[in-house]
Amino acid sequence: MNHGQFIWKPGRRMRLDDFDPGFTGGFGGERDAAESMERDCAELAKYQDLLMAHETYGVLVLFQAMDGAGKDSTIKHVMSTLDPQGCEVKMFKKMTEKEVRHDYLWRASGALPARGQIGIFNRSYYEHLLADRLDPEHLDEQRLPEELKKPSVWARRYRHVNNFEQYLVENGILVLKFFLHLSFAEQRERLLERTTLPEKKWKFSTSDIENRGRWGEHMKLYEEVFNRTSTRRAPWHIIPADHRWFTRAAVASVVAAKLKSLHKRYPVPDAAQRKEMEKARRLLEKERGAGE
Repeated sequence: MNHGQFIWKPGRRMRLDDFDPGFTGGFGGERDAAESMERDCAELAKYQDLLMAHETYGVLVLFQAMDGAGKDSTIKHVMSTLDPQGCEVKMFKKMTEKEVRHDYLWRASGALPARGQIGIFNRSYYEHLLADRLDPEHLDEQRLPEELKKPSVWARRYRHVNNFEQYLVENGILVLKFFLHLSFAEQRERLLERTTLPEKKWKFSTSDIENRGRWGEHMKLYEEVFNRTSTRRAPWHIIPADHRWFTRAAVASVVAAKLKSLHKRYPVPDAAQRKEMEKARRLLEKERGAGE
């Protein structure tokens, strides 16, 4: 799969219309995509083990999308083969009373993956460039000083986020950013499912409909965010989301390729470790010879 076709190219002014939400790549259909995802998920499990063994890099995978685009199901299906000991999911919902007393990146900082770990953000600190801007009363809830609520707050936040991600990458915490790109028509069908299917009804929220009514505002703001925060170190991947099976296969392919690029083999013990292992081996062999 050509991952470059999903990247919002840094430094180049782009539009969401440059990406087709219904794109299905070279797959012949859902079965082809499922087979591809199965192969990539097996690779994910293999290379996550190497990631955990080395404890050199951490990998942050974050998802943004409109309601109904499939963030939850993509995380569920793509990450299902990962070792839960080396993976943690953080959901970014309404800020808690404790969180609003801190800077807006505080809760993200506390949920970052350690070295050897994969962190998954279901929504992310980008909500503070998106939801906060569409509903400025969020700034009041965050108790910012009045002089910091001026329109220049958004330019500062773009700078903060770019610097934050540069800091992470330069400290070995790699950032994979995914936007699941759903069409207006397909969102209608998925929201309808939430009103009719028993297994979907629990996901329904009136805010879904309210946000849909501001679709144009959302798309315009997403474009600005991508143009301002897609960087060489942490580019945005715009994943077509009208076909769930393609979305999952594409995300699995990108994440697997990133993990495969980090380590090819398990770490080799140094001289001191080899000495300790040999000592332990002899002790265990002697114990075996004594008939346990």
